Amino acid sequence: MDMAAWIERWGEATVLAAGGLVLGLGFGFFGQRSKFCLRAAVIEFWHRRFGDKLAVWLLAFATAVVAVQTMVLLGWLDVSSARQLSARGSLSGALLGGLLFGLGMVMTRGCASRLLVLSAHGNLRALLSGLIFAVTAQASLGGVLAPWREAISAWWVVEGGASRNLLALVGAGSREGLLFGLVWMGAALWFAVRSGWSFWKWVGGAATGLMVALAWGFSYQVMVHSFEPVQIQGMTFSGPSAEWLMRVLAEPGKPWSFGLGLMPGVFLGSLAGALLGREWKLEGFGGAYTMPRYIVGAILMGFGSMLAGGCAVGAGMTGGSIFALTAWVTLVGMWVGGGIADRLIDRPHPAWQPVAATADMARAP
Repeated sequence: MDMAAWIERWGEATVLAAGGLVLGLGFGFFGQRSKFCLRAAVIEFWHRRFGDKLAVWLLAFATAVVAVQTMVLLGWLDVSSARQLSARGSLSGALLGGLLFGLGMVMTRGCASRLLVLSAHGNLRALLSGLIFAVTAQASLGGVLAPWREAISAWWVVEGGASRNLLALVGAGSREGLLFGLVWMGAALWFAVRSGWSFWKWVGGAATGLMVALAWGFSYQVMVHSFEPVQIQGMTFSGPSAEWLMRVLAEPGKPWSFGLGLMPGVFLGSLAGALLGREWKLEGFGGAYTMPRYIVGAILMGFGSMLAGGCAVGAGMTGGSIFALTAWVTLVGMWVGGGIADRLIDRPHPAWQPVAATADMARAP
């Protein structure tokens, strides 16, 4: 049965949710097995260790770029109508939001997607942080924090179209985008060989990035075969987190969507990976210092993600794979923000850090 037949039988909303569930299962499973994590990659980079964590993230990112640009070249995907390219964007929101998100992900020890993956491990710190992240994201989208988000976003606006397409701005196209991805894939493989990888890190890193690319391809196929207007969309976790929060707290009024299927899919996929690797266990907070750290970090991530237009996966990998200008600015902001948080919070001058805090940090994973 082809896509049009599935849509005619089940409807666009159900097909999108089912696709999100399936791709979420893959992302959660392979992300768990490969230990995919932007925060871990950022820490390795700023510590100049260039090991397997950096290689995993680079391999996933490069795979997403290569797969998306290949689909575009083959005519299987057209991202010109994606909101990351077609709509107005905010460079001020992208930069500041990325910085805040980077600070927050180091404080919570994981980005939005990683918190969901760790929650399926039984990590209660990640579960609490994820809930606070979702609440803050919703408050930033349409609640008490929305005026602040809108004001900051208005500082530096960029129009949609070619001015928001990084490839178009430099006079390049999908071929150059594919070449760029292949270069980064080569760098990832070089780091991987140096660090001595296991099977799951090789396969899991590439498969995690492939899930991000397939999300673009799947939603595009739904769009072109749909009888109703459907927006092409990629994988992200900030918007769906807020959407799930409202669905739980209020009477469901909206139909199912790709994001609503994605979240439980990632959770179940990660749970399967944790059980397969015998890594499931309940974990709590290590001391009084850690709880405020996670709470503040989750708030920074929630506001930062909505300000930037997405999380580490949504703005960073999903938007980065189609070379959206704001996504790349956000990604740079996340790496810089993560480095600042690591230097000022996790590696401060000994005279600045209380003894109790040092002990708590040593116990935290």
